[in-house]
Amino acid sequence: QVQLVESGGGLVQPGGSLRLACVGSGSIFRTNAMAWYRQAPGKQREIVVYITNEGMTVYGDSVLGRFTGSADNAKHTIDLQMNKVKPEDTAVYYCSAGDAGKGNSGTYYYRPSYWGLGTQVTVSS
Repeated sequence: QVQLVESGGGLVQPGGSLRLACVGSGSIFRTNAMAWYRQAPGKQREIVVYITNEGMTVYGDSVLGRFTGSADNAKHTIDLQMNKVKPEDTAVYYCSAGDAGKGNSGTYYYRPSYWGLGTQVTVSS
């Protein structure tokens, strides 16, 4: 059993910054990566960033250059620094733990196994 608890969501103005944090516990050692996803109203859940235990970091296209993920394997944490936020960043942000690797075709993948309950981020003036 794995527990993931997010914190740090809230209301932020366009162009501002916000930092999200997630801490994992339980049998999280069975996974080799952690991630942040987000889901806006009426849209599918999309990946924001995932970080492997080896430190490889992969970002979703929509946040590249604005958001920065960081992880601490020993503490089982993953943070998300959100800069230059836009109204379209408004969503529920979910922490995830799962497995990352490289497929036979050479493509890297992340497969979520566990989810937190999510934290709301609203970007509005």
